[in-house]
Amino acid sequence: MPPAATPQVVLVGPMGAGKTTVGRLLADRLGVPFRDTDEDIAEAAGKPVPDIFVDEGEEHFRALEAAAVRAALDAHPGVLALGGGAVLDPATRALLAARPVAFLDVGVHDGVRRVGLDAPRPLLAVNPRARWRELMEARRPLYLEVARAVVATDGRTPDEVADAVLEALELKTA
Repeated sequence: MPPAATPQVVLVGPMGAGKTTVGRLLADRLGVPFRDTDEDIAEAAGKPVPDIFVDEGEEHFRALEAAAVRAALDAHPGVLALGGGAVLDPATRALLAARPVAFLDVGVHDGVRRVGLDAPRPLLAVNPRARWRELMEARRPLYLEVARAVVATDGRTPDEVADAVLEALELKTA
C-alpha cells in the first residue's frame, strides 16, 4: 500500500478528457491541493509543453514527464492529474499500481471538441481526429491497466464527472 502522503486521487486519460478541470473540482471537494504534472514540467523547463516537444523532441519530454510523475507520486497528498501519455512509461505504470487511479474515458467527438482543433497540441498537429483515435487505440489498454475506476465523461458536466470519480473510488468529501 502506498504511503499516506501520496495522492488521494490520480487522474489519467487522453487530452480532452477533463483531467485538469475535474481534478481541480475533486481537490476542492476533498479539501486537498491539486497538481498537474504537465504544469510541473512546463515550470521546471521554463517553457510550455508544446515548446518542449518542438525544441527538444518527444523523447526528452517523456523523460521529464516520468521524473515529474515520480516526484508527484512520492510527495503530493492531494489530487494529481497526469499528462495523457504518462502511462506510456512502464516504470510509471508500475508506480501507479495499488494507487487510487481513475481513468477519465472520453470519446473522439467530445475529446477533439474539448481539445479544440486550434489548441497547441503537438501530437495532434496533423489530422487531429485521426491522430486522437490512433493515440487512444494505443493508450486505452494502458489506461485500463492502471485504473482502479473508469469514469465515462461524454455528455457529462465536470461536476458530474467529479461526483462519479468520488463514488467510483469510494472517497468522502471534506
